[in-house]
Amino acid sequence: METRAYDHAADFKRIGDWLSRSYRREGEHVNWLQPRWEYMHFHPLIRNVHLPAIGVWEADREIVGVAHPEHSMGTIYFQFHPARPSPKAAMLTYAERNLCAQREGRKGLRVFVNERDTELTALVEGAGYAPTQGGEVMSRLAVADAPAPPEPPAGFRLLSLAEENDRAKITRLFWRGFNHGPEPPDDAPADRELMQSAPNYRRDLNLVIANAAGDYVAYGGIWFEERNRVAYVEPVATDPDYRRLGLACIVVLEGIRRCGELGATEVYVGAEMPFYLSLGFEPVYRCSLWRREWPD
Repeated sequence: METRAYDHAADFKRIGDWLSRSYRREGEHVNWLQPRWEYMHFHPLIRNVHLPAIGVWEADREIVGVAHPEHSMGTIYFQFHPARPSPKAAMLTYAERNLCAQREGRKGLRVFVNERDTELTALVEGAGYAPTQGGEVMSRLAVADAPAPPEPPAGFRLLSLAEENDRAKITRLFWRGFNHGPEPPDDAPADRELMQSAPNYRRDLNLVIANAAGDYVAYGGIWFEERNRVAYVEPVATDPDYRRLGLACIVVLEGIRRCGELGATEVYVGAEMPFYLSLGFEPVYRCSLWRREWPD
């Protein structure tokens, strides 16, 4: 079995395709959906990640495992081949050597572990990791069970970015909607250019609600993965001044409807917030977060 460093030019699409082929709805371990892998690489926070530190494992020229961060070093995920043995212990050791964070003379690593994966749970516990705050939940909704999207309230318009794509307005909405502050920095629109340059980013599936003045006040993005006929919701934001008007509900449900027209049968979101549960999403698996620190 070969262990090697990630080569973005050669591996980005190859790993994405492998994630699509390895898709399964549930089990003791569930890999990322391909859209999340893509979104990771075109999110502005990817600048915090040293991509060559990602580890790739192959056997007979087939990928059997990947160890990687998402938005920052020191917090990692494992992707395993669903039908072949993965070198989990070796992958954890690699992550400790190459993907940890350093702070005040100590190294630290946080590892996401599917709660059904008893093998990996025992491995991290035996290596001295302890459960910590945080974790992730993946929720799923059958497209056929999704409610119909409501009409926007009077004075608001629903638009796709295929119709209008004002990156400055999107930037302001994200900045305010994700509670970063009242106004974004001047250079922030460049982040939108990066996100919209992803190979499978579709402007017709990224929707906004505009108010009477034309400002964007709610956003719903959704990705369609054709091979498995699944959709993935990311990102969703509402301006704080326009919350509790049902605007996020409109953009999310309209995105699901459009993906259904493209052939999607299921839609996923990495959350179990009451908002998503109210739309019919149900949690399908949880990942706990385990942490270990040691001297540098």
